[in-house]
Amino acid sequence: MKSEKLKKGVYIIPSLFTCANISCGFLSIISSINGYFTKAAWLVVFAIIFDIIDGRIARFTKTTSEFGIQLDSLSDMLSFGVAPSIIMYQLVLNSMGKLGISVAVFFVLCSALRLAKFNTATSKRSLVINASFMGLPTPASAGFLISFVLSYELFITNSEQQSLTFKTIPILMKNMPIFFSLMPIMMVILSLLEVSNIPYLSFKKVKLFKPKIFRFLVLLVSLILLIIAFPQNIIFILFVLYVFSGIFGIGMKYYRIIKKKINFKFGENNGD
Repeated sequence: MKSEKLKKGVYIIPSLFTCANISCGFLSIISSINGYFTKAAWLVVFAIIFDIIDGRIARFTKTTSEFGIQLDSLSDMLSFGVAPSIIMYQLVLNSMGKLGISVAVFFVLCSALRLAKFNTATSKRSLVINASFMGLPTPASAGFLISFVLSYELFITNSEQQSLTFKTIPILMKNMPIFFSLMPIMMVILSLLEVSNIPYLSFKKVKLFKPKIFRFLVLLVSLILLIIAFPQNIIFILFVLYVFSGIFGIGMKYYRIIKKKINFKFGENNGD
């Protein structure tokens, strides 16, 4: 009887973190509506952290369940689909009229379509092939948008006070207005990447204690130090690199295929 209660308690733990994820997503929406964009963005950051933790705990304790998968998808829809879209609409898209509304709705719809893949598949792992996600994960697309918000709000704060209140990367901050103007286009690109079959690296199977992973640990420590030094800017850069890593990877794949075909034809001609 006690072991059965303990087992139920262990199953509840991941769901508690998922509920924390949902709470952060909802509070982020309220903050966006009230015009507190920095607060709204940080709440989505915390939602991403809770999403990582609940998955890790479920896999470590072997308490993955259908209920947990469904609850996780619903939380992701709120925190990484609806919440970032509302932030971007309030901050960037509301001056664009119906076009801005269309972009915001399109982002939410593509997030829903991607998450539906998890619900209709045999298991959530079916979208992870050879340690890669098929399509851009919703937390990554949300992370791209909210990390931009954090850097842009920092740019506005520094401009108004005419002094660097926080540590920033000058070249990045100088180009913030350009990033701002490109955000509607980027939202469409992110939406399409979510429902694409472009592979993206998954960090779920990374084992930190293997000798071969020493370089990764050194890199990780370096990144942590950079984040401490320039938190908003480095987070934005990391999400940008991750988003474009999939595009670069698929581009290199087709480049190799085309190069192979050209070399093959060239070899045939030389043989003739």
